[in-house]
Amino acid sequence: MSIIFQSLGRTVSAGFILLALILAMLGGGNLDLLSHNWWTFAFRWLHVTVAIMWIGLLWYFNFVQIPSMSKIPDEQKPAISKIIAPAALFWFRWAALATVIMGLGLASMNGYVMQALMLREGVVPIGLGMWMGFIMAFNVWFIIWPNQKKALGLVPVEIIEKPKAARIALLTSRFNTMLSIPVIFCMVAQQHGGF
Repeated sequence: MSIIFQSLGRTVSAGFILLALILAMLGGGNLDLLSHNWWTFAFRWLHVTVAIMWIGLLWYFNFVQIPSMSKIPDEQKPAISKIIAPAALFWFRWAALATVIMGLGLASMNGYVMQALMLREGVVPIGLGMWMGFIMAFNVWFIIWPNQKKALGLVPVEIIEKPKAARIALLTSRFNTMLSIPVIFCMVAQQHGGF
């Protein structure tokens, strides 16, 4: 059994196999993979799954990595800035994009994407959540990531530019952390009939 958990790929594969077994057990012979209900459920599950990765990494950066950096000896900081942070930022930005794509797909499949984007009655909570999610994803791709590349030395910049880039990335990340709280509320509120 431990061989499964020694590899992330095997661990994730085992998770999907376990999910398939649960679906088979719960769905029995009644599972209709061609139905609209099945696909809207699948998109919702994928949307929530990648959103957990995105917000989880956002909160990791803000609650763990950033506050811990001042406590790490200078000679150990390259392990964070050259290995851990770039890997975390890879998953962070792609999870942000996947969250937006899956969310738009789900809203489209449920027939409310335009109503939500226009904040129409009945879908205001999810519409607000979508707009805040768009802002957050924009920040990830067009403010945080470009500035983190500079701050971490992943792209060549003058040494004087690094602290400014780090500060912009930090403040934008904190802004996204602030927005994540009402975004999660809006997602849950919509599923429970609004406010």
